[in-house]
Amino acid sequence: MHSRERLVVGCALLATLGAFAADVAVAQATPAAQPDVGALLKRIDEQEQRIRQLEDKLETLTQQSGNAHAQVSSNSQSRGEAQAAPAAAAAGTSQQAASGASAAASQQGSSGASAALTADSAVSPNAAVGNLSPQGIYLQSTDGANIIRFRGNLAVDGRWYTDAATPESADSWLLRKARPYFEGTLDNIYDFRFMPDFANGKSILVEAYAAARLAPWFVVQAGKFKAPVGLERLQPDQYDRFIELGLPSSIVPNRNLGLQIAGDIGAGLFGYAIGAFDGTTDGQSTDSNPTPDASPTGRPDYEARIFAQPFARFANPYLRGFGIGIAGTYANFVATASNPLVPSYKTPGQLAMFSYRTGTTATYANGQQVRWSPQLYYYAGSFGLIAEYAESSQDVARRISSSLKRTGTMDNSAWQVSLGYFLTGEVAAYNAFSPNTTFKPGTRGWGAWEIVARYHELTVDEAAFMGGADSFADPATAARTARALGAGINWYLNRNLRWMLDFEHTRFELGAKNGNRHPEDALFTQFQLTF
Repeated sequence: MHSRERLVVGCALLATLGAFAADVAVAQATPAAQPDVGALLKRIDEQEQRIRQLEDKLETLTQQSGNAHAQVSSNSQSRGEAQAAPAAAAAGTSQQAASGASAAASQQGSSGASAALTADSAVSPNAAVGNLSPQGIYLQSTDGANIIRFRGNLAVDGRWYTDAATPESADSWLLRKARPYFEGTLDNIYDFRFMPDFANGKSILVEAYAAARLAPWFVVQAGKFKAPVGLERLQPDQYDRFIELGLPSSIVPNRNLGLQIAGDIGAGLFGYAIGAFDGTTDGQSTDSNPTPDASPTGRPDYEARIFAQPFARFANPYLRGFGIGIAGTYANFVATASNPLVPSYKTPGQLAMFSYRTGTTATYANGQQVRWSPQLYYYAGSFGLIAEYAESSQDVARRISSSLKRTGTMDNSAWQVSLGYFLTGEVAAYNAFSPNTTFKPGTRGWGAWEIVARYHELTVDEAAFMGGADSFADPATAARTARALGAGINWYLNRNLRWMLDFEHTRFELGAKNGNRHPEDALFTQFQLTF
């Protein structure tokens, strides 16, 4: 209830009580006047009736005010617990603004808050309500149209190598992610995010973008965000099933800077994304470019993706969780030996695996680069599966001498199949799930427990190693193939805190002076907090 209206009612009530007291006082003070007793009693009765009416009105308005504020609080809580728009992200447009957490929160909560506040039309539209929930700290306008959310992602990793070849100095604890960030929505349409990272002894801007959700099927987004290509790469960090992404993510770009148009058609049945970006080498973000977050060539990298969930509206739960799509990129540029713009790859244990020749006669990009990646996922009950293939075809060159220049096209590829199963019965999904119980000492809840397994490969074009000393890559130091088998267990203590333990065994082809590189055995653990 508006405080001014309460004040008016209260003043009227006090005035009535004052008039009643004055009448009684006059009657007592002037007995000789002998007033009309019947008229005086009638007036007293009228004043008592008016007092009761004002009291009833005051009580009614107070109850309406309490209901309105309770409804606002309820809607605020529901917004705080909203998931990051699973329909758009699962449909594969991107995990950014079209399916951002702030957009979902605003859409789900604004109508309820507006209805609740109808009872008090005098509330200022600039007033704000806030809340602290497992999804972060947020402030939003009372009409739900504007919201800002403060969130965080902290990951502490431990790495140990149990094989005979990896030096003991590689074992380490490291701060893998330290990302305090904020995101939000303006006018129920315009989304934004600003995400720095202070881990690994440096400061970078991981994401910074703004987007306009002009329609479900037409979202314009500009800035730095995840490229619309890799399936596992697009999955939100808190839903990755392994500590390190599979080898296909070494082929596709990570976060890119540019302009994108994306959307969903048929309420998630079909999603698309297409854009023009600065471009980067395989598996990298634009902050790793020679000039961070700037185009290394002056030419755009075109990227696109389509993804479908053909059974999303089916009643059968064993069909609804199926999605399939394809993505690709295209660029055309010429680099130099001093700025080669060709990729290097790491093992599943994050050690150097492959690089082209460097130096004054380095291998460098020399024309078209085309990537493509067919992909699918399937979720049913507690079971989940991701399968994807990625290939990068890039023209390269190497000037051996002033009179000799070698050219070629390198087709490097990777694929994986990754499985997961919740032992505690949670429902698995691509980008949303919640533990059935929370782990708290002294209670019966143990959180969620998940087992995971995967097989993945990465293969470099054999032409990279042909030509002896004139080859594009040195087979004595660069491995041609990595084949890895991994398994792990994940413990979700609650919806914010997760402990992961993974083991990967990887075998190589080439990569050593006497033939094949020694197999790698890596044991990784991670403690992750997200909110």
